[in-house]
Amino acid sequence: MTMTSAHRANPIPNILTGLRLAAGVVMFAMMAGAAPGALEAWLSPETQGRFSVWAFWIFVIAASTDWVDGYLARRWNATTRWGAILDPIADKVLVTGAILGVLASGSLPGIALPCGLILFREFAVSALRETMAGRIELPVTLAAKWKTTVQMVALAALQLTLLWGALGLQNEDGSPLAWQPAFESFAIFLIWFAAIITLWTGWQYFSEARRQMRDL
Repeated sequence: MTMTSAHRANPIPNILTGLRLAAGVVMFAMMAGAAPGALEAWLSPETQGRFSVWAFWIFVIAASTDWVDGYLARRWNATTRWGAILDPIADKVLVTGAILGVLASGSLPGIALPCGLILFREFAVSALRETMAGRIELPVTLAAKWKTTVQMVALAALQLTLLWGALGLQNEDGSPLAWQPAFESFAIFLIWFAAIITLWTGWQYFSEARRQMRDL
């Protein structure tokens, strides 16, 4: 029997998505281990610092695959139902893990509210999709894709602000470099901007769900 095109689909896009999912778990474990009061009895400050740096680079590399796997799947005509399911899960694990890791650091003011709003929206939309599965269709919008990109850029910037010392980006006396306070303010602005876009796209999904339910 001839194999269908779905069976012959190139597995690389799905492999990248699976690696991004695993990377999100590993990244969060490292960020949690580096958080103040977490594993200080077992890990030295130097080891915790290395964990933070590794978690940052894992996040950056994993986030960069978010568009790569989708691009390759479209280019190679290798889109699969499994990939469509796994991709948003990998994104949510990566974003949620980074948010929880950044919050666990406890050293960045003004980010608890926007981070909480992002988490609230992500869980609410996931619950909406699960509740309405098979009854309505809520395809991922272009705005939602850009939302994920903004979230990841903002979270990478926030992580970077926590790593000045670990990366050696400071003056000889340990004080911050001249541009670092401005960058921290920019990172906080980005997470607020991400929260606003996240809430807006969430409202779009709920509005579309309501419209489709009226037409049933």
